[in-house]
Amino acid sequence: MKQLALDMGLASGPTLENFFSGPNEATLKHLQLWAGNMRRSPVPIYLWGTAGSGKTHLLKALRSGLREQGDTTGWLDASTLEPPEFNEAWSAVVLDDVHLYTAVQQHAAFKWFVNAQTHQRTVLAAGRVPPADLKLREDLRTRLGWGHVFALVPMSEPERRAVLRQQADDRGIFLGDEVMDYMLTRFSRDLGSLTELLRLIDGYSLQTKRAITVPLIKSMMDNP
Repeated sequence: MKQLALDMGLASGPTLENFFSGPNEATLKHLQLWAGNMRRSPVPIYLWGTAGSGKTHLLKALRSGLREQGDTTGWLDASTLEPPEFNEAWSAVVLDDVHLYTAVQQHAAFKWFVNAQTHQRTVLAAGRVPPADLKLREDLRTRLGWGHVFALVPMSEPERRAVLRQQADDRGIFLGDEVMDYMLTRFSRDLGSLTELLRLIDGYSLQTKRAITVPLIKSMMDNP
């Protein structure tokens, strides 16, 4: 796929407000209450669900919300090859895709977790499976299940379409039914991949000054 040099879209990053909760309304409300409380509970929060269920969106939204309040957070995911030491200035620790952690990352995550609890900081974590099913070192696995554990239910087809259309509306672009059908049948159906695809389509449309149609998407795919 052609990699566009600039993202010319107008959509904002992940927020709690632009998360389409669907069947996960109770989870979203809990996170909103936590984020909006000046005296945030240090009880750990763990989210689990299949790819595209919104785990990373929610973690990034919480991190962004804390940043807007002037707080800093520690962030660790599977791409962090050399995790830094715990920083007492962090207001929370965020651990994403824990099911993919290497031994080095598990060691760092455990140290972050212990320090976070010592300093009364919240640990926000996410993985593909419940804590009990994680193939991690025992001391980390059990700690991830200490607090609030929420299962994110995958969105239905109508809900997925509604989110994609809302994201298109946020960018000020129109997605016809034919384009929507093409995106949902020819590409990965998880929401993260669809969001990235929409970003690329939007940028390519602006770059070529063409309306968003199925031929435009095919043209974009044909340009390496």
